[in-house]
Amino acid sequence: MTLLAVHNVCKAFGGLHAIEGVSFDIRRGAVHSIIGPNGAGKTTLLNMLSGVDVPDSGQIRLDGRDLTGQATHRFAAAGIARTFQNLQVFFNMTALENVMTGRHLREPCSLLAALLRTPALARAERACRDVARRLLQRVGLADYEQARADAMPYGALKRLEIARSLACEPQLLLLDEPAAGLNQTEARAIDALIKHLAADGTTVILVEHNMRLVMEVSDHVLVLDHGRKLAEGAPAQIACDPRVIEAYLGVEADLQPHA
Repeated sequence: MTLLAVHNVCKAFGGLHAIEGVSFDIRRGAVHSIIGPNGAGKTTLLNMLSGVDVPDSGQIRLDGRDLTGQATHRFAAAGIARTFQNLQVFFNMTALENVMTGRHLREPCSLLAALLRTPALARAERACRDVARRLLQRVGLADYEQARADAMPYGALKRLEIARSLACEPQLLLLDEPAAGLNQTEARAIDALIKHLAADGTTVILVEHNMRLVMEVSDHVLVLDHGRKLAEGAPAQIACDPRVIEAYLGVEADLQPHA
C-alpha cells in the first residue's frame, strides 16, 4: 500500500536543475533507499520530502494528503520526521532531554497551563519523560540517559537523532546519511536499528553512501544521477544494472549485497 506518492517533482537553484521530473511511490512499512553519485540531487529530494525546499513543480502526497509547498511544520504534523547529514542535536542538553524535545507535536500544552504549572502539565511531562526513556532504550542508548550530548560518542549521537525523530511518532522517517563518519561497528549498529524499525512497521527513506548498508537493509532502491531518476528496483536488480554501475565509476563490487 502506497504511503508517499511523488509525481514529477522538479527543483532548480538559479540555472542549476537539481531535480528534474522525478516520480516514485513509497510503500508503507518498507525501507526505501535513495542513492547516487555526489551531486545527484539526493539531499535536495529529501529536503522537498520534508518541506525544507519547495518544488518548482510536481506533487508530494502523504497518505493521500497533498503536502506540496507546505511549511516544514505541516510535513512534521502530517507524520514525516527526519535526521540530517550534519548532526542537529542540543549539545548542552542530556540525551533524555534531546529526545523529549521531539515530543512537542504530541504533547500539546497551553501557555496558561505552562505558566500555572498545572497538575495536567506535570502529568504530561512525566509521560513525555517515560516515552523518551523507552526510545533511548529502543535505539540502544539507555546508558546515556543523563549524559550531556557533548560528552557522547559520535556514533551514539547519530542514534540519538533517530530517537528524537521517533519521538514525534512519524509515519515516515527520513534518514540522511545516518552512517556517515561511523566506523564499521557503529555502522552495523545503525544497520540493525533500521531493520528493527522496519520490522516494527516504520516506513523509512534512507539516503546513504554506504552501499553495504543500503543493500542489506533496503526493500527498494531509487537511483538518481544528475537530478534524474536513473533506475529503481530491488537491491539485487540495482546491483547488476549496468547504468548504475557506470554512474558509480564501475565499482561493481561495492554495490553487491553481502551475505
